Amino acid sequence: MIEFRDVAYVHPTGVRALDGVTLGIRGGETVAIVGENGAGKTTLVKHATGLLKPTSGTVTVDGVDTRDTSTAALSRKIGVAFQNPDHQLFSESVEEEVAFALRNFGFSRELVEGRVSWGLELFGLAEYRRSSPLILSGGEKKRLTLACILAWDPAVVILDEPTVGQDALQKEKLGETIRMLSSTGKTVVVVSHDIEFLWPLQPRVVVMKAGRVVADGPAKSVMMMGQALDSARVAEPHLVTLYRALAQRPDSPFVGPHEARAWIEGGSAPH
Repeated sequence: MIEFRDVAYVHPTGVRALDGVTLGIRGGETVAIVGENGAGKTTLVKHATGLLKPTSGTVTVDGVDTRDTSTAALSRKIGVAFQNPDHQLFSESVEEEVAFALRNFGFSRELVEGRVSWGLELFGLAEYRRSSPLILSGGEKKRLTLACILAWDPAVVILDEPTVGQDALQKEKLGETIRMLSSTGKTVVVVSHDIEFLWPLQPRVVVMKAGRVVADGPAKSVMMMGQALDSARVAEPHLVTLYRALAQRPDSPFVGPHEARAWIEGGSAPH
């Protein structure tokens, strides 16, 4: 569905943000893009939406070169919630924010009303329906951008650092939403530093470093690539660390829960 072929992108300042990226994202996949700040993750997804055009190479969506189509046309297929929600919110009320794109895409009045209510309920924002988005917390604004996107039902959903500002309960709800989208055949791309959030989802993981893809594969494979993760400054999940430690433990059971806890936390039993 989305294909990058030898894509390079050089900022007007001369900084090379992408350097020979070749990557395909198939319909129905859940893909996590990870890497340190400045690795090129957000620049990559902006190319998928046509917000940026490659300096060299090609980006295609459903076989159409992003240079040959408009960002508006691509946005009907691809919904993006960027890291800073203040860059996306502009309406006078929360319900108008969700309704804006639906009206632009030509949805009927009845369908707009139904999807607005659905989106606000899903993300716990119904009580703010007639409030200004400006009064929302950072986490609530993030959820509002997600409601706006899911309301128009795009084929591809891109989430840039979706867990920033979210508490444990909201992260759990977000994880369930991603699973729901995946189960209905949506393509979901998650850009995130939150490895502990990504690990239970078991997505395909793309690791980026200095504008290049340095690892790509199932989470259970990529998250065991210690050296590759270290070089890209990506931490492995705690459960992977525990697995490695258990594999090195002598073949003998713990004598009690206190010994097990002490070993997990510090690697040795209490005296």
